[in-house]
Amino acid sequence: MHQVSPAADDFSDVLIIGAGISGIGAAYRIQERNPQLSYTILERRSAIGGTWDLHRYPGIRSDSDIFTLSFPWEPWTRPENVADGEDIRTYLVDAAHKHDIDRHIQFDTRVLSADWDSSTDMWTVQTTHDGAARTYRARFLFFGTGYYDYDEPYRPDFAGIENFAGPVVHPQLWPESLDYTGKRVVVIGSGATAISMIPAVARKAGHVTMLQRSPTYLLSGQRINPVVNLLRRVPPRRLGYRLAWLYNVLFIVAVYGIARKAPGFSRKAIRAVAKHYLPENYPVDTHFKPTYDPWDQRLCLILSGDFYDAIGAGRAEVVTDEIDHIDESGVVCKSGTRIDADVLVTATGLRLQALGGVALSVDGEEVKPADRFVYKEHLLEDVPNLAWCVGYINASWTLRADLTARAVAKLLAYMDSHGYTHAYPHLGATPMEEKPAWDINAGYVRRAVHVLPKSGTHRPWNVRHNYVLDAIDHRLDRVEESMVFGRAAVRAVKTA
Repeated sequence: MHQVSPAADDFSDVLIIGAGISGIGAAYRIQERNPQLSYTILERRSAIGGTWDLHRYPGIRSDSDIFTLSFPWEPWTRPENVADGEDIRTYLVDAAHKHDIDRHIQFDTRVLSADWDSSTDMWTVQTTHDGAARTYRARFLFFGTGYYDYDEPYRPDFAGIENFAGPVVHPQLWPESLDYTGKRVVVIGSGATAISMIPAVARKAGHVTMLQRSPTYLLSGQRINPVVNLLRRVPPRRLGYRLAWLYNVLFIVAVYGIARKAPGFSRKAIRAVAKHYLPENYPVDTHFKPTYDPWDQRLCLILSGDFYDAIGAGRAEVVTDEIDHIDESGVVCKSGTRIDADVLVTATGLRLQALGGVALSVDGEEVKPADRFVYKEHLLEDVPNLAWCVGYINASWTLRADLTARAVAKLLAYMDSHGYTHAYPHLGATPMEEKPAWDINAGYVRRAVHVLPKSGTHRPWNVRHNYVLDAIDHRLDRVEESMVFGRAAVRAVKTA
């Protein structure tokens, strides 16, 4: 792959798009295994962090343990088992600096399009930097852009919302200047964002109301887990860290497995926790008994009952109802209930987006990701030299992101050792049934059926959310399976 390179200031063997967990992790694994390859990271924001730099709402934190969310190659050293967003952002910045990754980042660079040229086996990437056009070229593209639209969150069309007299904010675009001290805040939605935000907002607000259309399952965990910190003290330090990491992996697998195999038991256990924290005679089944089974949608994490404590202290309440309309002073529900508000927070979810919204083409022909099957959960059918990192829905993002980064680093090493300049997965005429890539019934998934690549029903075209099986597959992986390898014409490469 690296034998002949065009002479250009904006050429890299690998171009990584995004400087969040996925991009930083890919850079480390690629330079670890392929030190001979050059790489550049293009980041549209002005700082490292990705989603952890974007989201600044009160209470922003990880929705999974930090040990599996942090990099295996850079141990988390703070005592928390669940970390705040600001601390995660600092961790990512420090990790990138320690491993000399940050000097490869071009900030304030938005990628608009990428076109593959089969005559030269080269990607041409069009970007803007501070409003000025700039072109990059690369042999391989790695998309660490995540799966949602950074610019446009999901905003339902609530009747009359334009008449509301106070601020209307979405957590994804939280204004730092917003002052809600002593005010009545209504949070619309009951997903992970609302559940983590409300205890923090309730400390300053006069009162917080969470208005939900239907209940959500809440799983209580500890910010500082004594078992994890005990394991961390096992010498040597790296062994202790790996034991803490393994404990959290097994916990994730166990919770998900029990929820799927014994949903009735899981329902009762989750309800018992709610009753333990909530006031006596609280209508638990009205507000915290979903109609679906656990993990048909994501479970939301609360820390040591903080969400329930805010309700018990009277600082927050839950209303389960549907919105009829919004007027200048609050929300009117279909039941006739009125909720007065000074601030509305629309925690209504995100909008999915493939490849960060980058327009993709091969030899000038548009490529629509939704028309392609995904291979080994990170390559696209018949698209050369391109990977896209997407995390798990039932475990921390980094578990799959690191598997993806290592798989790409392995592919690059294989191509380099064999002198190949292109590689892509090919399904060909093999019959393949299609199934949903994400097997949860979440609203943001239902709204984006025609956005994500397709999943087949068997490996290597099957997208699954099972870290244990994926880790085994990674160990046994054959790079050549269902792959096409080749070389560009020598003359074309030399004159590129």
